[in-house]
Amino acid sequence: MSIGSIIGALVIGLIIGLLGKLVAPGKQGIPLWLTIVVGIAAAFLGTFVARIFGVEDTPGIDWIELVVQIAIAAVGVTLAAGVYGKRSVH
Repeated sequence: MSIGSIIGALVIGLIIGLLGKLVAPGKQGIPLWLTIVVGIAAAFLGTFVARIFGVEDTPGIDWIELVVQIAIAAVGVTLAAGVYGKRSVH
């Protein structure tokens, strides 16, 4: 894996994670690094789910795949906020 692909994954993860955070209901008190992790996971999982349902690579932006990725990111951000928010600080 090259440095370019790592940076690309971080940027895509950030964008998908922030879009998921935007459409998720309520306020999510999670740090930026967790938003990126959720976004990266949602990007991979969203692509996998879209392929299962027959969405193939298309020229330009694949809007259906992007919507699936954002929906998964919204669920992931909501779950992460629930888990992260329940951590007790001693």
